[in-house]
Amino acid sequence: CAAGETGSSRVRASPQLVGVVGLEIHAQIYASTKLFSSSQVCFSSPPNSSVSFFDAALPGTLPVLNRRCVEAAVMTGLALGCTINKRSLFDRKHYFYADLPAGYQITQQRLPIAVGGRLSYSHLVGRKRNQVVDKNVRIKQIQLEQDSGKSLHDSYRSQTLIDLNRAGVGLMELVLEPDMSCGEEAAAAVRELQLILQALGTCQGNMSEGQLRVDANVSVHRPGEPLGVRTEVKNINSARFLARAIDYELQRQMAVVEGGGTVLNETRAFDFKSGQTVPMRDKEGLQDYRFMPEPNLPPLILYERETVPAHTDPRQVVLVDQLQEQLPELPRVTRDRLVTTYGILPEHSFTLVNEDGLVDYFVGVVQQTRAEPKKVIGWVLNDLLGLLKQQCLTVSQSPVSPNALAELLDLLEAGSISSPAAKLVLQELWKGSGKSAKHIVEEQGLGLMRDRSEIQQVCRRVIDSHPDEVSALRAGNKNVLNKLIGQVRKQTKGRADPQLVRAILEEELSRPPFHGETT
Repeated sequence: CAAGETGSSRVRASPQLVGVVGLEIHAQIYASTKLFSSSQVCFSSPPNSSVSFFDAALPGTLPVLNRRCVEAAVMTGLALGCTINKRSLFDRKHYFYADLPAGYQITQQRLPIAVGGRLSYSHLVGRKRNQVVDKNVRIKQIQLEQDSGKSLHDSYRSQTLIDLNRAGVGLMELVLEPDMSCGEEAAAAVRELQLILQALGTCQGNMSEGQLRVDANVSVHRPGEPLGVRTEVKNINSARFLARAIDYELQRQMAVVEGGGTVLNETRAFDFKSGQTVPMRDKEGLQDYRFMPEPNLPPLILYERETVPAHTDPRQVVLVDQLQEQLPELPRVTRDRLVTTYGILPEHSFTLVNEDGLVDYFVGVVQQTRAEPKKVIGWVLNDLLGLLKQQCLTVSQSPVSPNALAELLDLLEAGSISSPAAKLVLQELWKGSGKSAKHIVEEQGLGLMRDRSEIQQVCRRVIDSHPDEVSALRAGNKNVLNKLIGQVRKQTKGRADPQLVRAILEEELSRPPFHGETT
């Protein structure tokens, strides 16, 4: 990051030491059943209610590979420019946790489903966060593997409870090369990957539900020298926490090295309350996972249309070229299209794409109104999105449809209402009464005042009731005029044309004060 700055904090600049960050991302595949069993995948189901005999590792049970999970991994690899291995292998990775019934995890250690590739991402920098910086991070590999269960530690009763609902859920592990230097870059890369996975439909990417979990490998070194000893910060479930954890860890390691100490090769956790990483376990004794080929699964073979063997059941075949043709428009392409087509600012395109459904909403309004896209974007991002955020609603839950907002903007564009009156109408539309913008304007008398004599009467009342401001204005303080204009618009509920109000006030105030008026 430039000058060591990040979005949430500052990494202490050092003339010698620089940060190096790599990520391992576990993305839960969006599928109705688990990777090797028919158990349903449901976040909110009661504990241990979605556990098959295979998930519980009962003797004599065998894995059956979920085709949907394979297709999801292939689509993800294609979208990220990876090389898809037409032949990949499954392995057993042995370790012993209470929430891993079999004592091993089925993964792809020797030959994963996809290798290589690149994640292109952008992040906003500058004082106003309006400068776009483009970055790339290399992808080492994407592999299919099982998730483990969940351990719930009850300190009050001194016991651990095990929920195996998650055991066997399909994951894609994406290993990113150490091409990043700070927390802001890592958080931006994860957000971009989250958008890509959601666009593909391969992962819902809800980090609060554990659908996207990140391990960060962090080290510091002097340029030109070998990479330093790294620490691993485990299981971060928020992009914001990821940035904070990495930046803290970089600061901590720089302080250790500059103080003459040695960074330990250890696993750490992030305490979001204190903003610090804390030790979990050291890695000095390298764990032997005793990898071995999974004996119950044959090699995973993928095909192109022209290479499918004759008399093959199409339900048992995954076609790489067919999945390539099904790839949707990716977020970066969508942002570029919005900027080019509608002339909006790049930072506005980021907000549109980041909010689920907001691109379609914006386009829907633009297609139905005479207002310019640059005017529409302000109403969508500032007014509509502001109301949605206040009430914690999604775009799909908005009580104001694109058609309703388009009608309101047409009234504003035609000069039928003022901008303040339009905001009042939006508030009424938000109540969900079913009334149209035009109906609300007529019902509440919010149409633009065009009668000069009527506006003139209001202006004179304001002048008479604000003698101090009038005196200051005639003494040369021109800024006071804006206050008087605001008072007139307040009394007319924003219906008076501000330009006409200004002209009338200037005309009235230019006349010599009559007898009894404050000078």
